Formats: sequence, C-alpha cells, structure tokens
Amino acid sequence: MAHDSIAILDYGSQYSQLIARRVREAHVFCQLFSWRTPAEQVMALRPKGFILSGGPNSVYDQGAPTLPAYVLESGRPALGICYGMQLLAHQLGGRVAGSPRREYGPAALEVDGMDNLLFRDWQGAGGKSGASRRLAGGNPKSKIQNPKSEQVWMSHGDKVDELPPGFRPLAHTANSPYAAAADTERGLYAVQFHPEVAHTPQGRLLLQNFVLGICGCAADWTPVNVIDEQVAAVRQQVGRGQVVLGLSGGVDSAVTAALVHQAVGDQLTCLFVDTGLLRQGEAAEVVKTFEKERGMKLVAVNAVEEFLEALQGVTDPEQKRRVIGEKFVRVFEREAGRLGDVRFLAQGTIYPDVIESAARERPEAHTIKTHHNVGGLPADMNFELVEPLRMLFKDEVRQLGLALGLPEDLIWRQPFPGPGLAVRCLGEITWERLERLRAADAIFLDELRQAGLLRNGTQQAFAVLLPVRSVGVMGDGRTYQEVVALRAVTTEDFMTADWARLPYDLLAQVGRRIVNEVAGVNRVVYDVTSKPPGTIEWE
Repeated sequence: MAHDSIAILDYGSQYSQLIARRVREAHVFCQLFSWRTPAEQVMALRPKGFILSGGPNSVYDQGAPTLPAYVLESGRPALGICYGMQLLAHQLGGRVAGSPRREYGPAALEVDGMDNLLFRDWQGAGGKSGASRRLAGGNPKSKIQNPKSEQVWMSHGDKVDELPPGFRPLAHTANSPYAAAADTERGLYAVQFHPEVAHTPQGRLLLQNFVLGICGCAADWTPVNVIDEQVAAVRQQVGRGQVVLGLSGGVDSAVTAALVHQAVGDQLTCLFVDTGLLRQGEAAEVVKTFEKERGMKLVAVNAVEEFLEALQGVTDPEQKRRVIGEKFVRVFEREAGRLGDVRFLAQGTIYPDVIESAARERPEAHTIKTHHNVGGLPADMNFELVEPLRMLFKDEVRQLGLALGLPEDLIWRQPFPGPGLAVRCLGEITWERLERLRAADAIFLDELRQAGLLRNGTQQAFAVLLPVRSVGVMGDGRTYQEVVALRAVTTEDFMTADWARLPYDLLAQVGRRIVNEVAGVNRVVYDVTSKPPGTIEWE
C-alpha cells in the first residue's frame, strides 16, 4: 500500500530525525535525506511536501549547504526550520543577518497571523492549562508571563531581518521580528524556532498543520505497516542465504530477531556472545527467552576472556567502542564460519543510533559519539548488513515488537548500549570493577522496580562506576574507595531527555544499599543533567 509522504532535507541539525519522529506521530510516512542527495532519489519518494531542517552553518559561510533546485521547481509545499528558514529567505531575495544577541532557549512567541493554516488551533491547544507556557525543566520561576504568548525553543545566531518578496510575517519574538513567515501563494512556510522539540509545546500541532492541512497528506501510516514491508525487503535481500544476528537481549536486537525470523525462518541463527559486559543475570535470561521460549536457533558463545584481554588498558570511550565493535564482528566471523556459508549480519540499528553517530549519509552533522551498531564496525568486515529497524525510533520499535507477539516484559526492558557496561565502567575495565558495577546497577533497578518507577517513572536508568576515589568512614576506619553515579531519565523519544525527579527517600535507600552491599564503593551521587547538553549515557 502506497502512503503519502514527506521528504525531510537534513542540513546537519541534531534534531533532524526528531522532525521525522513528529511527522510520524501525525501518522504520515516521512524519510530523511541529506540535502546533497540526488533529486531523482528524493523525488522517487513522491513527497507531498518538504521540510528543511536546522543546521550549524550560516548561509554566508563558504561552502554552506544550499537549497536544491527541485524543492522550488516541484511546486510542492515546503517548511523551513531555523537554518531552513534562513536558507529560503536567502535564496528568494530576503536578507539574513547576524544577530547582536544569540537566541538560545525558551522564547515568548507572539502570533500575528492566526488566520494562517500553519497556526490553526494554536492558542486553543495549550492556553488554559498553561502547558504551552512552561519552560524546559519545570522551573516555576522561569515562566513566560504574557498570556497572549506561547513558548517556543530558539537556537540560532543569524536571523532573517528582511523577508523575500511575497512573504508575510506570521509571528515574532523580542529578538526575532520574523519568527515565522509564509508565502501562501507558493506554499512556502518558515519558522525560526524549533517546533520538533518538546520545549515548544505546540510544535507538534504546527507540524501536523503543515503535513495534514497544508500538504494534504492522509494520516494512514503506523509502525505496524513496517512489518510486511520489511519482511518483503529482508526476503529480497537475503534470498536463500544464511543470516546471523547478534542477540543481546535488548529490545532492538529482540525485535530484529523476531522480524528477520518471520521473514526467513531457520535461515536465521542467533549468536549470543557473552562479552562479560552484560547486566547481572542477563546471559542466562537471554538463552531462556529466545532458545527455550521462542524456539529460535541460538548459539551461545562465552567470549569473556577475549573481550577483557582486548580492552586491557583502554580508557578512551571511543576506543572502547571500536575495540568492542571489531572484536564482536571477529567473534561473529569465527562462529559464523562454523555454521557454513553465512553472508548476512542482522543488526538492531535504529534511528537514534544513526543520528548520534553522524552516519555516512549525514556528513553535515557533528559526531557526538560512535555507536557500536553504526560507526564502530571495522571496514573489512565480511558481512552484508541487514538492518530492518534503521528507520524507526525506540517507541516505534516497541510497537512493532508487540505486534510481532514478543512479551511485554521484554519489549519494555531498560535500553542497554551495544558496548554494554564498558561505557558505564569509566576508565580502566577489569573483571572486579565490572562485578562492582553489576551489583550496584542491580540494586538501583531493583529499588526502582519495587517503587513502581522502572517502567512508568523512568525510561532509562542505570549505575555508572566512576574512575575516581573518595575518602569515607565505615565503622571506625577510613576508606578510600570508588564512586557510583546513578542516572535516570524521562523521555519520549531518546533524542532529548530530562533527569528523573526520583523521591529522596528512594535515592537514600539505593545509596544505603550500594554502600553497604557493594564492596569497594563508599559514595553514591545522582546525575541531574538533561539531554542536551549531556547525553543519556556517560560515554
């Protein structure tokens, strides 16, 4: 079944795929392309409209990204966001200038063009409850007081100070006279703020107005549609070939296994590599769930000593990821060789993996960290990748897993990074330190579970072992031991996240248990950093 679609042109913003997430929330299929992508490839999607993302450049930079000619030539609606707005203005005869005051964070938006379809129902969506005027982080001292204004999130230096011919202003802020504008005759719309982030509470409504009302897309796409499409795609790619999949027990690899298994059945062999970097009790649980309960072909490999030897003396997080990625594939090649002629490697790569790795197709983005599933793979690996979840966000993957019949306990398991505890055991990795971290992490998750906060109150929670020691007193003696940091976040999409406001009594109980039950730890701290500026993982 063909679906109406939107093409999102990526100019290097770390929020680009969050735009895609918001469009899909409107049940409209979309795809993200680099602005460099050839016109025929983008237009093959037959998009009903375009969204131009933000980006780190100035339109006046040498070699700055430009607007592809097909966008305007197509005659289809386009929405420019931040850099995308500046690009439209610059291309069409307006003027973009540097601002004497960079605008970063919440701003009060005054809508001047309430009659425009882009702002349909804008005030009614959040006015009375005050939700549209809350600032990020829930700080009651930092509210926009003007009841006629709406909160939006700004992140820019340059701004449009003269509109192109045909455009009319739709909204302004104290610092941006043209915070939104449109040329309705040509179907061109532009906003200086970021409607895709949670800090613009009515941003989703604006994007829905664009894709449904202005572009005229039918709201008929859901993640479950992916099942038939990806089953067919995997069958076409694999043919009669053999596939191996690295099963970690996390939701991404589990859903990938179920989807590929539905496509090719016993042509799939799941290889579970015990790296020694898993959470407490996880190795036994993986074998039980997939081999005994799901009936999949599973080969369990104990490679703990190999991984620890390869990681000996490695402390840099990016080097850890590369070492683990290479060792993981080498173990795969060896074990797959014992299975016969295996050509394909299935992986649970999802959208956030790609964006945070600034993958090969997104050269404009700035690399934040390398993901085990994307940038950490050695160049000479002997497998062809099968990545059926590459276009999906975490919550979409969960919906897919439930539709495939996977148990809820597995689907809602806490996310776990590909390199495992190696990126939560900061500094040197030893078996003793890993066991210390495992024990602390298990205590934290156990207390969250008992408090009913493991699924409903947090979306990701874990312990981190820090490479520092602190002085303490236990009994009558002085101690000089390691520090554990607790991390718990709330998030809708894992692209942005806020630290979880856990009850003090719960944190006190976790701290007491860790210090009393985990040898070698005498201090526990709690991380209160949001994403951005931090990432969810520490490394």
